[in-house]
Order: sequence, then structure tokens, then C-alpha cells
Amino acid sequence: MQRITELQNKVEQTLAEQAFANSPMGLYEPIDYIMGIGGKRIRPVLCLAACELFNDDISQALQPALGFEIFHNFTLLHDDVMDNALVRRNQPTVHIKWDTNTAILSGDAMLIKAYQYIAKLPAPLLSAILPLFNQTALEVCEGQQYDMEFEKRDDVSIDEYIEMIRLKTAVLLAASLKGGALIGGANETQAQLLYQFGINIGIGFQLQDDYLDSFGDTESFGKAIGGDILANKKTFLLINALQLSSGKTHNQLKDWIQKDLFDAEEKIKSVKSIYQEVGVEELIKNKMIYYYEEGMKALEQVNGDEKIKIELAGFALKLIERIR
Repeated sequence: MQRITELQNKVEQTLAEQAFANSPMGLYEPIDYIMGIGGKRIRPVLCLAACELFNDDISQALQPALGFEIFHNFTLLHDDVMDNALVRRNQPTVHIKWDTNTAILSGDAMLIKAYQYIAKLPAPLLSAILPLFNQTALEVCEGQQYDMEFEKRDDVSIDEYIEMIRLKTAVLLAASLKGGALIGGANETQAQLLYQFGINIGIGFQLQDDYLDSFGDTESFGKAIGGDILANKKTFLLINALQLSSGKTHNQLKDWIQKDLFDAEEKIKSVKSIYQEVGVEELIKNKMIYYYEEGMKALEQVNGDEKIKIELAGFALKLIERIR
């Protein structure tokens, strides 16, 4: 993972050099804050690594890579408002530290900044990357809308849920990879294989996020544990638990979902116990491994620097190491 680490360091260094704090400070300080409190930098690293698969010179990919990362963080600001989340990366969310209006407006500014970074590509490359970015940005919004609609439905299927997380999470990982590959000179076939690699590891990554929200710990997860349970979010865990439970157990789970007043700690503990009782904890682990293996099948078909391919495979493996 040496090269991936080097790319992560390069992204962090370049981000630190960006002048996000500007005037008016009420608009730009929250951007500087959210971009400065860390993150895995998965998207820009994947963009740069995909470029390096086909070209030793990754300089042209650096600015659009930052654009993908800024766009990702823009979605977090708005997601946290919609979810009323209190913590992001072990720090107060922007709407808590400032207020809701600030989080919305600063997020809007981040979206514009993301486009500014993408637009730094030379014209021939921009004509290929901009439609990809536009389509991806719309799909992320579609995924978020499905996520919100699912909160009001009791009949969400697993297929619907997988499609929602494909849109909300996986397409941005996939676009980062495909964009980097195209910038590096890959043909459409090779770039699309990397896109499929990204879709599969992206779905696996979101499944891991679902798992950790219930079974992780706050320090490593970066957010309060049990948020999905308290919000009755239709996650892979909850949908399967509703389908697999029966009798008294099913009624208890439905009762927790329908309660307006409850003790948060008790609800999290009780629902987690039901998850374990009906076996969805193991089910989500196996599903995540399935998507990892599907991603590897796509990556194996990619022609390019073998050392970078090995690093990408190792990077994807890290997504499931904590729950195998």
C-alpha cells in the first residue's frame, strides 16, 4: 500500500495548500472546517491511482481529483442536515457548529468549487470528464432522494436498497476511478472496467458503513453508533431483519420502529440483539465479501501498471478487513 499512502499524502498536502478560507468568512470558514477535519480521501486517491495505471504523469488528474473530494464533502454537509446528524469525523457537524442555513449555503458553494476544479482540465479531457461528473452528481442526488423516501415506506426490498446505495455512494467512487483512467489515456473499455470495480467496492463500502453504524465503535467510525437504528433507516440490516424475523421477535422489531418515545440506548441495544438473533450480522458480512469479489473480477481484466493494480486490490480489501 506504499503508493496509495503516497497518493493520500499528496492529496492532503495539496488540500492544505488550497485557500478555502476567504471572505465572507461565514460562507467559507465552514468549508475550510469540513475539508480540514480529515477523511479517508478515498475518491481523489482512486482518481490518481487510476490515472497512474496508464500514465506515470498524474499532474493533470490532481485538480479534478480534488473536485471529486470537494463534491463528496458537499454532499456530507447536506446529508448531515437532512439526517440531523450531530457528529462527523468525531467533530460537530457544520449545522451544529454554525447553523442549518450556513450548512446549506456553504454546501452550495462547495458544489460550485467542485466544478471549478473539474473545469481546470484541458478542453479535450474536459469534454469526456464533465458529462461523467454531471451524470454522477445527478445520480448521487437520486440516491439521496430514494434514501429519504425509503424512510416512509415499510416495503423496501433488498434490490431497491442496493440500487439506492449504488447511486448514493458507489457511483462517485466509480466515477473517480473512470475519470482518472480517462485522464491517464485509458480507452473506454478499460475505463469502464474500473468503473465496475468502483461500483462493486462502493456498494461494499456502504454495506460496511451500515454494519459499523450498528456494530462499530464511535472512535473508529467517526460518528455516533446506532444513528441508523434510532432513525429507523431502511438499511440492509433492518430490511433483512424485517423479512427474516417472525412471531414475537418480528413484533418487537416493528414495535421499536413505530415508537415515538423511547430510550435511545435501550432501542439500540434491543434492535442490535434482534439483528444478531435473526442472523443479519453474518448476512451483511457475506454480502460485502461478494461485492468485493465482483470488484476484483473487473479489476483483473484491466490492463495497466501491475503494481498499481495490486495496490488497488489491497485498498479494496481494507474495506472488508474490519468485519471479516
